Amino acid sequence: MSGAVRGLFAADAPFFLIAGPCLLEDDDLNLRVAGALAALAEELGLPVLFKASFDKANRSRPDAPRGPGLERGLERLAAVTRETGLPTLTDVHESAQAAPAAEVCAALQVPAFLCRQTDLIEAVAATGRPVNIKKGQWMAPEEMAGAVDKARAAGAAGVAVTERGTSFGYGDLVVDMRSFDRLRAATRAPVVFDGTHAVQRPGRAEGASGGDPRHTPALVRAATAAGIDGLFLEVHPEPSAAPSDPTTMLSLERLAPLLRQVLAIRRALAAQEASGATREAALV
Repeated sequence: MSGAVRGLFAADAPFFLIAGPCLLEDDDLNLRVAGALAALAEELGLPVLFKASFDKANRSRPDAPRGPGLERGLERLAAVTRETGLPTLTDVHESAQAAPAAEVCAALQVPAFLCRQTDLIEAVAATGRPVNIKKGQWMAPEEMAGAVDKARAAGAAGVAVTERGTSFGYGDLVVDMRSFDRLRAATRAPVVFDGTHAVQRPGRAEGASGGDPRHTPALVRAATAAGIDGLFLEVHPEPSAAPSDPTTMLSLERLAPLLRQVLAIRRALAAQEASGATREAALV
């Protein structure tokens, strides 16, 4: 399993999905989501990592739910792999969390707000796990080269970079479809699109983050056509009842149809490229 996951965080990796609820909840909910993801992985032949956070250290309000914490959260992530076979990925907000998280999770993630924190990146990478670094909403694609170089130098088994868009004025994001190619060229890493945080509207829900998930499918389809290497989608059976990101998560029932569209787009692009290569060869 670990070797297969490492292969997703390298150049020319197979297309893959990172998905799960924003925050770890009880085992019943976590396993319900993970079970659905495992079934889709088998049906579609798609590598899937289960993602959920044990702590959301960057919540807007002091009374917002943060999650079960490190110890209990890692127990719940271990249960996901044990019961469904899915590898897991989780956010790390502090350097001291990296080593214990790496004992359970197949890959670790650096949140967007922390993507320039050298000590954190190096601690996460030093575990020898693959690392997904989420691009800060204020950063140009080329600026992520430094973060990726830090992770590689510190020993990460592989690195991916995730794009969610760029801050547009106050309380909105815009996804520049050129960013994926620029990120890949600057970092030489697989580029993942976060289709759920891309519709986030920071501070627009009475001081907390709002969002408009009806736009997620269109952005995901466009990003697929633009050549992304993987997808990041937070999903939940009842987003409105979730303790975190209820206005941005994709309903679990909408995931399978969207993934089928994504894979159909990828097949169409591959067929077009093959046809173009054949025509070029015939002209030589």
